[in-house]
Amino acid sequence: MPVRTATTSATVAALLCGCALLPAGQARAADARTPGAGPVVHAHRGASAYAPENTLAAVDAADALGIAWVENDVQRTKDGVLVVLHDTTLDRTTDAEQVFPDRAPWAVKDFTAAEIARLDAGSWFGPAFAGARVPTFAQYLNRVERNRQKLLLEIKSPEVYPGIEKEILRVLRQKGWLDRRHVEQRLVVQSFGAESVKIVHAQRPDVVTGFLGTPPVADLPKYAAFTDQINPAYTTIDADYVAAVQKLKGAHGKPLRVNTWTVNDAAKAAEVAGFGVDGIISNNPDVVRDATR
Repeated sequence: MPVRTATTSATVAALLCGCALLPAGQARAADARTPGAGPVVHAHRGASAYAPENTLAAVDAADALGIAWVENDVQRTKDGVLVVLHDTTLDRTTDAEQVFPDRAPWAVKDFTAAEIARLDAGSWFGPAFAGARVPTFAQYLNRVERNRQKLLLEIKSPEVYPGIEKEILRVLRQKGWLDRRHVEQRLVVQSFGAESVKIVHAQRPDVVTGFLGTPPVADLPKYAAFTDQINPAYTTIDADYVAAVQKLKGAHGKPLRVNTWTVNDAAKAAEVAGFGVDGIISNNPDVVRDATR
């Protein structure tokens, strides 16, 4: 994570305060790559170069930049509440170590939702974000819906949370995210766990899914049976690999898409766009967008 400077903090504050000044529809990027257009840009954990990752502030920062797609990570608390957080421990991005000094290693699964709600999830990033909270998944969906954004949802460490796929789908349904409009245009569910992706596809075959990783080309047909996207690290791919993925049709009968991560600088974004990827996931989504248009 880059060092936050006074200039960066001022820029973020201006973005977040100026959301209402954006032209109508500016934040509604196209879903699919079209001829002459660059890859679809996704804000990694929100616009996480400008606000603390996976917080509502990061969602709003992406919206202020005009980025429609936000990526997040969903986990489960000790008492069964879904929360949005990347690490399976709380110590890096909250003050859990200070609030609960005797609870090492501060695993998310060992804390209740009420306990996590007490934590400061913003001060580690910068004083402007002091008091930010770890959002519940329901709260996060409310904010994305309010902003009319789109969600690339990662099921985080599904091996730690048996049955989490069904619970995620339940909350999505309760919040209206499994209607036709959301499913077709505004939602993708992905995971590093192939079995987890298979479970989502089996329980809701209409939902677009993605596998995080770089399967060997010979194995790609197996993945195409249950997923619509192959989403690899940018350091693991080249143009030939991207072409091999896109030659295949995914679970919904359309060409497999490639969304690569995590690309944060203009030169690398331009290089990766040249591979023909469909999307790029970035902490600095505005930088990537501007470099690939």
